[in-house]
Amino acid sequence: MTTIVDRSQIESLVRQIVHKSLAEYMPLTTNEQRGGPSKLMVSISARHVHLTDEHVEKLFGPGRKLTPGKALYQDGFYAAEETVMIVGPRRRMLPQVRVLGPTRKHSQVELALTDAISLGIETPVRHSGDIQGTPGCILVGPAGAVELSAGVIRAARHVHMSHDDAKNYGVKNGDFMTLSIKSPQCSVAFEDLLVRADATSKLEVHIDTDEGNACNLDAATEISLKPQGQPCKCHEH
Repeated sequence: MTTIVDRSQIESLVRQIVHKSLAEYMPLTTNEQRGGPSKLMVSISARHVHLTDEHVEKLFGPGRKLTPGKALYQDGFYAAEETVMIVGPRRRMLPQVRVLGPTRKHSQVELALTDAISLGIETPVRHSGDIQGTPGCILVGPAGAVELSAGVIRAARHVHMSHDDAKNYGVKNGDFMTLSIKSPQCSVAFEDLLVRADATSKLEVHIDTDEGNACNLDAATEISLKPQGQPCKCHEH
């Protein structure tokens, strides 16, 4: 019996393999914002870990520092060479989860919903840095382990931008926007996108892997970003 494999299925599998081979937390699509000063980047933020200097040494050895790997879209941020294992209740685990740098004042684990289900952790949606009252986990590295009493979150979707970009969109830091993505049979509008505006950030939306899969981001034909409650202005991808 001969099995016929559809070409589109093969192409889809190849895309998945290529994407998986790239460093985590890398932009998967861009969109030129017509009439605006900046390019709009929409990035899928895969599961990752932020660490303190102290926890870097406990996990990777005394005196160790993070080793910068691939640079992220935002200047000064990178996917480190180091990875850790995340261990949840009943010894459920996710191996080789990427550490992002630079280090922070508090260690934090960012997961998608499916990651949290796999680990058996009831993980709340929080904005980065808001970890009070969140669940913890165990992180395991080649030199030791760290037990976090808190810090495991599902990162709320958000958009980084400069003050100039915020002015162009008619928003300010702390406002909310809507991201609309038009894809074949998977068009989605993501509301409650937090604006994180400062003097230096590039225009970039962060959504997690579940959200990226839900809208078939890789196949997007139009992407729009607008203040919440206002009409969309869509752009071709």
